[in-house]
Amino acid sequence: MSQRYAATDAPAFDGTRGGVVTDFDTHAGLGYVTSDDGDVYLLHCINIADKTRDIAVGQRVEFSTVTRFGRAEAAAVVKLQA
Repeated sequence: MSQRYAATDAPAFDGTRGGVVTDFDTHAGLGYVTSDDGDVYLLHCINIADKTRDIAVGQRVEFSTVTRFGRAEAAAVVKLQA
């Protein structure tokens, strides 16, 4: 079954925030990060800072945002130690 991923209406912000990966499809290279504030951001695998293009659901992260096509997406996603 294929799931469609799309950018959300979450606001862009300056600096970085903490959050958790709440969904990620390795095959599609897409998922979502939910910030500690509860906003949900689209995550594309090219925005994972360590360039692995894979990340586990439940992984704690720190991220910034980038605006693409008028919507904020997670960027510079750094995996944090537990």
